[in-house]
Amino acid sequence: MQIMGQSYLLGCPEGGEQRLLEAVEKVDTAMCRIRDAGKVKARDRIAVLAALNLAFDVADRATAQPPAPAPARAPAASAPANDPRLAQLLQRLDHVLGDDGRLL
Repeated sequence: MQIMGQSYLLGCPEGGEQRLLEAVEKVDTAMCRIRDAGKVKARDRIAVLAALNLAFDVADRATAQPPAPAPARAPAASAPANDPRLAQLLQRLDHVLGDDGRLL
């Protein structure tokens, strides 16, 4: 599989091949759009921006749809936009990128 012209050997659970292909296509499209805009050149920064754009799209879709009822024995999950893991990820990205790479 290729993402932004780079070949990757990827694995997935049995039966997940179609979902993997769809995910690769989304990531490739997102990264190519950022690259083609010409404002960001470094592949790692393009990947981070694409990942954040995709994550925010998922969060937007989750908040736009009414939440599905949670199974009786599973606790209700918090909305991705309020997910502390997302905040932690953004904090880690800022730390890794340094002051010149602050995304938000």
